[in-house]
Amino acid sequence: MPCVVLDMMDRRPIWAMPDWVSEHIRDALPASWTLEVVEEETDGSGDGSARVSEHILDLVKEAEVYFGYGVPAEIIDVGSRLRWVHSGASGVGSSLTPAMLASDVIFTNSAGVHAPPMAETVLAMLLYFTRGLDLAVESQRRSEWSTERFYIADAPLLELSAMTIGIVGFGGVGREVARRVASLGARVMALKRTPVPVEGGPVQLTGAEGTMVAGIEMVWGDSGLDSVYRECDAIVLAAPDTPKTRGMIDADALNRMKSGVIILNVARGRLIDENALVEALSRGRIRGAGLDVFTEEPLPSDSPLWALKNAVITPHVSAVTRRFWKRETDLILRNLSRYMGDSPLEEWENVVNKKEGY
Repeated sequence: MPCVVLDMMDRRPIWAMPDWVSEHIRDALPASWTLEVVEEETDGSGDGSARVSEHILDLVKEAEVYFGYGVPAEIIDVGSRLRWVHSGASGVGSSLTPAMLASDVIFTNSAGVHAPPMAETVLAMLLYFTRGLDLAVESQRRSEWSTERFYIADAPLLELSAMTIGIVGFGGVGREVARRVASLGARVMALKRTPVPVEGGPVQLTGAEGTMVAGIEMVWGDSGLDSVYRECDAIVLAAPDTPKTRGMIDADALNRMKSGVIILNVARGRLIDENALVEALSRGRIRGAGLDVFTEEPLPSDSPLWALKNAVITPHVSAVTRRFWKRETDLILRNLSRYMGDSPLEEWENVVNKKEGY
């Protein structure tokens, strides 16, 4: 009898899987299928937990579909019948094991499911700096009514409608950020590595020149990245962690950016050379940095980032929301319908390109 294993009982209360999730999935399965719900707690933080148990492995041996947080190599090793695995996490790095890369199993993730709260975190961090809330918080800690830094000629106060926002990585998170800042009047430049069709119209141009798609200026490649560095007042990192993106924001990149730029990272910590960022923030060349992710997590207590007044730090929680399970379940059910209907893979959502790493 075909079987689905649902292994998504997150240990964190706000992420805890409601009972109705398994009920909806069970209702969507043909009568001949079974659903095995794992009651053991798991951890969906980061790229997902790597924990496995003998009980889970025994279930997977008989399964055709596995839903979890990340896909440990052991799942692939024992799951000889598996045809589709899905991760409730957006990141896939820890799941792209040699076993996964060698397997022809379909792998989907939850990129985009987390996008709305992450985009709103970006917006909050952006406004924190553009409206000088960091200055106000600093004065508040000293119990000081201070207006001087707000009134000086070069006060670091901006309006979004006068800013150019660069988005590096125009996937689910990048699009949600673009939608929000564009609605407030900002000019938006979105970078993708190569021209691809996006919502709102096709990208057909080649080379470095951009094109407008649904009000967003699309750019790509090294020349597009250079344009983002030169022209943008704030840069949002929303790209996956791959060998090509790792360390992309280094000292050279920071020096190529506009003076006073705001850098916001809700993607992965390894995209940024943290030592170079600390140096640029300390010199005041960077207006501010909003950081939700770090090279090492938890961020060590002796990291110089903690002491910087022009950095705002959140502990990798930009995706936290009570609305996760509605979007996640809807995604699972849409792809489950495609799976049962033998739909072509190009019609699926969130299929991971194992070779490219996202």
